Amino acid sequence: MSIIDTHCHLISDKYGDFESLRRNSLALGVCHCITQGTDPHDWEPQLELAARCPDFVSVCLAVHPMECLAVSDADCERMAALCRCHPLAAIGETGLDYYWPAPEGHSEEDYHRRQRRLLEYHFALAEELALNISLHTRDRGTAHNCFDDAIAIARNFPRVRPVFHCFIGSPAQADTIFEQLDGMVSFTGLLTFRKTEAVQAVAAAVPEERFMVETDSPFLSPEPFRGKVNIPGRTRYVVDKIAALRGCTPEDIAALTTANARRFFRLPESFVSPA
Repeated sequence: MSIIDTHCHLISDKYGDFESLRRNSLALGVCHCITQGTDPHDWEPQLELAARCPDFVSVCLAVHPMECLAVSDADCERMAALCRCHPLAAIGETGLDYYWPAPEGHSEEDYHRRQRRLLEYHFALAEELALNISLHTRDRGTAHNCFDDAIAIARNFPRVRPVFHCFIGSPAQADTIFEQLDGMVSFTGLLTFRKTEAVQAVAAAVPEERFMVETDSPFLSPEPFRGKVNIPGRTRYVVDKIAALRGCTPEDIAALTTANARRFFRLPESFVSPA
């Protein structure tokens, strides 16, 4: 079985020995990881890790929406320069987050506007580099939601395909992603939690060519490891859960999600088999 963890954060102070992490992942069938840069402090370390272990790690670079006030225009230009001179799987992790309130001293309106401007910047960069994009969207349940704002921005960049990572939306939202953006969704260990029947229903019915799997590690560890530091190898538990929901084998889900990931992130064929 060969699985690709399409969204993780390998440059995390929650991790120790990388070789142990890699061995554990391979033992569980996870043959490749796509690690996400999110702020100026981790861009270079992400690139260095991918250069050191190209058979196991690919990298995306971006600014996470919750870092939008901490980065300067110069930071963004430095990120763009790095993206232009290093091989990337996609632009990411970027997006919109309206769940957390604006930091003290900033209005909600200004905070969200800054996030939207930054997301447009990322889409333009992805378009320039002929890359796809990994999106974070999280709402608070208010009338004005970031999903709709992200969709509106994405429509302006039809050559950039988005994946909405850690998807927990509705079937209607999934259909919008597929039909209006030619996009993808990606599922995490949240599927294994209690009271996630709504997103489980989406995972059970989503078209085969439209979804991938991930951990978002070190976060969102699946059952029976909930609350512990997550690791890429536990993508296997996401695969197992989706297989149960869809009435097929884990090998089936591993094969189709790995093929989807290889196409979306333009990974070499060699990345579909464990080393």
